[in-house]
Amino acid sequence: RLRAISQKENDPTVALRLIVESGGCHGYQNKVELTSLTEGAGDYHFSIPTISPSNVLIDPTSLGLLSGATLDFATELIGSTFRIIDNPHAEGDCGCGVSWEAKP
Repeated sequence: RLRAISQKENDPTVALRLIVESGGCHGYQNKVELTSLTEGAGDYHFSIPTISPSNVLIDPTSLGLLSGATLDFATELIGSTFRIIDNPHAEGDCGCGVSWEAKP
């Protein structure tokens, strides 16, 4: 899906930024933002060489809370979105599915 976005925007530097921030009723919530391939200080850059572009940026703190999770693209009746699923560091989540609690 990221390749289609890159082609539509005519921008080969399109990237996804994964962020974990404090908030919600369970302590943490994920954000997935569309951005340009501009790494901040200390950001990790992941890509799949056979799929271009497939750029994902993540800060060190978020990486620690998301390592082992799956980045998914979901299409539902209300729209399409990138989302984080199967996070091994998440213990529980709220009823709305927005926030989650980290395992001790």
